[in-house]
Amino acid sequence: MNIHEYQAKQLLKAYGAPVSDGRIVLRAEEAKSAAGELDGPIWVVKAQIHAGGRGKGSFKEAEAGPKGGVRICKSVEEAAEEAQKMLGRTLVTIQTGDAGKQVNRVYIEDGSDIEKEFYLSLLVDRQTSRVSFVVSTEGGMDIEEVAASTPEKILTFSVDPASGLSGFHGRKVAFELGLKGAAFKQCVKLVSDLYKLFIEKDLEMLEINPLILTTDGNVKCLDCKMGFDGNAMYRHQDIMSLRDETEEDPKELAASKFDLNYIALDGEIGCMVNGAGLAMATMDIIKLYGAEPANFLDVGGGATKEKVTEAFKIITSDSQVKGILVNIFGGIMRCDVIAEGVIAAVKEVGLQVPLVVRLEGTNVELGKKIINESGLAVIAADNLADAAQKIVKAVKG
Repeated sequence: MNIHEYQAKQLLKAYGAPVSDGRIVLRAEEAKSAAGELDGPIWVVKAQIHAGGRGKGSFKEAEAGPKGGVRICKSVEEAAEEAQKMLGRTLVTIQTGDAGKQVNRVYIEDGSDIEKEFYLSLLVDRQTSRVSFVVSTEGGMDIEEVAASTPEKILTFSVDPASGLSGFHGRKVAFELGLKGAAFKQCVKLVSDLYKLFIEKDLEMLEINPLILTTDGNVKCLDCKMGFDGNAMYRHQDIMSLRDETEEDPKELAASKFDLNYIALDGEIGCMVNGAGLAMATMDIIKLYGAEPANFLDVGGGATKEKVTEAFKIITSDSQVKGILVNIFGGIMRCDVIAEGVIAAVKEVGLQVPLVVRLEGTNVELGKKIINESGLAVIAADNLADAAQKIVKAVKG
């Protein structure tokens, strides 16, 4: 689960990390009063969407002006005007794709006098099963670009969970960034604050880019992204309350409400599979036979008829889907339950595209009998390769 920059900064502030004073604006008429609450003399107006590259992005609508989603202003009136231009417009960045995202929230904050920009992030390293720090003197840039062109400018280290974080880790970061005096001590404290936040709130990723050194010798978190472990949100209702459902793919949002593991992709063949490994194999074999999967969808081992029905409805709601492949290996999941769910869904939403069903495992004969007697125009398959070939042929001809 992701949150907006302004929400992330509220969390940073609660844990003692230094951030600029700012105000969130949800309605255009609130912009002037929000900007007036800040001291200036520089105001920064930032579009709030769940995507990076806002500053280099562009709005689809001409009324929003030629500039990107981050604007520097020199008066309350200018800040209010720029905020009003952004609200309700569609911002396109390198991460949103051509569709872009509508700006429903704008953050206005005090400007900062920047001496240097750095990069600092924490993330879960799945290779070591530890929390890792990524540090670079090249802040304000895409870290992927830095890694590709100047990898020597990136320091990465992990924290042993047995011994935990120590002052040594903070000093290591401060040394790497070349900080001195008060800024050095502030950096050591910041590393400790960020690690505590990361662990206590079950984050998967925390990125400060840029972390800045101001002209008066202090460090400050100028921008922040946070991603949380969705499986841990049941114990963080305060974080769940920050969720902005308008930023999420409607299909993925619907899937989450039925505990379905769904990720939208760019292909034309919708997949419904039980088990993440089998789902990945199904996607791979679709590509092997010359087509592209439209989604990853794992209904899980204990799916009910109702969950299967909802899964099918989510797949068919995607206008890109030109065919559907149902691939079930019944272990805990029974093939007859899948068959009943597919039939119920087809009766409810209709079937406008080819459907290939491959069933194997528990109650497979009953499942096939249910499908065969349903009167549906279903293409039966004997194995995974056969299923993939049939759905690709049905879609591509």
